Amino acid sequence: MASKVVDLRSDTVTKPSEAMRAAMAAADVDDDVLGADPTAQRFEAEMAAIMGKEAALFVPSGTMGNLISVLVHCDVRGSEAILGDNSHIHVYENGGISTIGGVHPRTVPNNPDGTMDIDKIVAAIRHPDLHYPTTRLICLENTHGNSGGKCLSVEYTDMVGEIAKSHGLKLHIDGARIFNASVALGVPVDRLVNAADSVSVCLSKGLGAPVGSVIVGSKAFIDKAKILRKTLGGGMRQVGVLCAAAHVAVRETVGKLADDHRKAKVLAEGLKKIEQLTVDSASVETNMVFFDTMDPRISPDKLCAVLEQHNVLAMPASSKSIRFVIHYQISDSDVQYALTCVEKAVEELLKGGTEFEHLTNGTTKNSYGH
Repeated sequence: MASKVVDLRSDTVTKPSEAMRAAMAAADVDDDVLGADPTAQRFEAEMAAIMGKEAALFVPSGTMGNLISVLVHCDVRGSEAILGDNSHIHVYENGGISTIGGVHPRTVPNNPDGTMDIDKIVAAIRHPDLHYPTTRLICLENTHGNSGGKCLSVEYTDMVGEIAKSHGLKLHIDGARIFNASVALGVPVDRLVNAADSVSVCLSKGLGAPVGSVIVGSKAFIDKAKILRKTLGGGMRQVGVLCAAAHVAVRETVGKLADDHRKAKVLAEGLKKIEQLTVDSASVETNMVFFDTMDPRISPDKLCAVLEQHNVLAMPASSKSIRFVIHYQISDSDVQYALTCVEKAVEELLKGGTEFEHLTNGTTKNSYGH
């Protein structure tokens, strides 16, 4: 019998639960491109209600969901979107808003907590001038992945929403892990995104569904989004099979997110005790733990390679840091096992030797986009 693997690469690595597989097998389906799949329709209606919006649309991925949302709001080529310089849309989505949509990104520095300074957002809004693109959209990300899964408060989101509204702009929230933010903040998810004109919600990250995202917004927004989904090749036929699994994920996993956050805290506190590593455990708000290696003999590449030999999977986040991500299929015993293995791996690397030379070619594999 193979030893269990503790997979901390991302919350995208979960396997469908038995309940999800059963729901997929039993799903009542039809052709969704023709608007006839009953399971997809029920799921989209439920997600719209949960998020407090008029309508929803199932899409294959979060990247497509964000791209569609930006293109609906910026429907004239040469439009400009204000977004964080360390945001997922800007860094990890292949430049799609520009290469496909002709939308110019206007970046504002992300703070360590994932926010952008309000005055800098306002300063980034273009005044009418034939030399400039036209500002049409502001994008936020909640939770903010590159900031360690930090949560944007409802007060901050409302403030940005007011700025957008007062300048005649739209607000899109990349809510890949919006339910993690809702649970961590203790704010109902519909209230948290109330100021947004559109939200993308990833179903295959913290919620643990096998595939897909939904975008939510007004009925007019979703009507346009359906056209763009078809244009981008995202229209799928008997998609109720996937929506059935996603429905189980929303129903069963949201209630487990607080426990994921607790385990992430435990993991961070444990890592903090290892002298050669540094982690700000107080900054862990949701299911992500970032930590740095302080000894040049313990590069993230090598540490991850040694951990893999102990059946713990992780990926470097940068040349000095590693990211662990907790999901609902990680148990308390898995957390303790991972901590034990990190300690062992550090000890092995400190002893040195040529046996570790083959473990890395010096190229850091980046996991931020997951």
